[in-house]
Amino acid sequence: MADVFDVIVMGAGPVGENVVDRAVRGGLSVAVIEAELAGGECSYWACVPSKALLRPVDLAGEVERAPGLTVGPIDVPAVLARRDWAVNDYSDNGQARWLESLPSTYIRGRARLAGERKVDVGGRVLTARHAVVVATGSLAAIPPIPGLAESKPWTNREATGVKKVPGRLIVLGGGVVACEMSQALHALGATETTMVVRGHRVLERCDGFAATMVADALVARGIDIRFGTQIERVERTGGEVVAHLSDGTTLTADEILVAAGRTIGADIGLETVGLPDARPIEVDDSMRSVAHDWLYAVGDANGRALLTHMGKYQARLCGDVIAARANRRPDDLPSMRDQGDHYGPPQVIFTDPQVATVGLTEQVARERGLNVRSVEYDMSGITGAYLSAENYIGRAKAVVDEDRKVLVGMTFVGPAVADMLHSATIAITAEVPLDKLWHAVPSFPTVSEVWLRLMEAYGL
Repeated sequence: MADVFDVIVMGAGPVGENVVDRAVRGGLSVAVIEAELAGGECSYWACVPSKALLRPVDLAGEVERAPGLTVGPIDVPAVLARRDWAVNDYSDNGQARWLESLPSTYIRGRARLAGERKVDVGGRVLTARHAVVVATGSLAAIPPIPGLAESKPWTNREATGVKKVPGRLIVLGGGVVACEMSQALHALGATETTMVVRGHRVLERCDGFAATMVADALVARGIDIRFGTQIERVERTGGEVVAHLSDGTTLTADEILVAAGRTIGADIGLETVGLPDARPIEVDDSMRSVAHDWLYAVGDANGRALLTHMGKYQARLCGDVIAARANRRPDDLPSMRDQGDHYGPPQVIFTDPQVATVGLTEQVARERGLNVRSVEYDMSGITGAYLSAENYIGRAKAVVDEDRKVLVGMTFVGPAVADMLHSATIAITAEVPLDKLWHAVPSFPTVSEVWLRLMEAYGL
């Protein structure tokens, strides 16, 4: 019975790791399978390395806004070396040892479902007594543009793992990865960076003012944004990439970065249990599949929120609920049901300026039928803001449910606003009434005083 476990986890990224940790804490035996590196996409090719590349850009912006200080040229080799340090030189030895120490059984290989409660790893079939958890993440999507795949485009992996920064770069897309990596690589040496954006704004899921402020900042730094344009054909000739655009023009660059979304759940054996391939697995709020009582999906695999922190949150409650069900303990505690995704997940976009948002945008709130009122405030008028930076540019917007008098959405845009977000996340998740929130006094002089100004703008 060596290949029988209480729980089998497919994927050892940060999401899968959290399932393993919580299930083991609950007294269950767990096998976790990973085809690449323990720690997953976020640790080696996304969140961690991208922020290591963006941090010098962020600091340079802060120094530029501080009278009496000057910014020298960025030491690109030093930045890339620190990126390599941040990803442990692409070695997962430490993560693998941690998984084994829990203890769990860590298996390297590609996992595929092979029927009810079964997972195949290179011909070795494992069986789960209680649950199989899909935590396989997602992959960068390559649109079916003629010649694009053949041109060997970059995805987030090549961008965050860059060894030599190209002087000329085309970026396909206007989302988070496109904005962050355009800014990072442009600052590190891609002096001719052009973003090709199909729509008429970047960051389509953010509030409009946030998208405009980020786009303005990108353009001010010298990045060319082609809105309302599509790439119709791509060809690589020698060391150059040529993109033919829908407006009849062409772009020539050293590399093309595709940042056009993610694909989910491909080739993991879903068809063996009657589920569609390459589609998110529909789950209930305990992360259990609506189709099978033994199958669970967390993180990108269920499509609820393609954010690492939300996947880890789902994983913690998933591991706990599996352990409770296996041990016939109560499985319906509040901590065992997903609530965070329903409020609107928090997210930070680490451009300069940063965008920190949580909850619902005004548009989405109205689409859901909520009676909302929004208030905005120019953060440059706050003492803590103009003391922190010359020509401070920032804005905050609160979305209030008028019927319940609680916040349902908050967006901050400005330098270093990321660490302001958790206060808004607490206010929205805990549904703190505005007349109670009014008594949460911000310290002076800090940028957090924007909370007071928003309450005043609302009328409290």
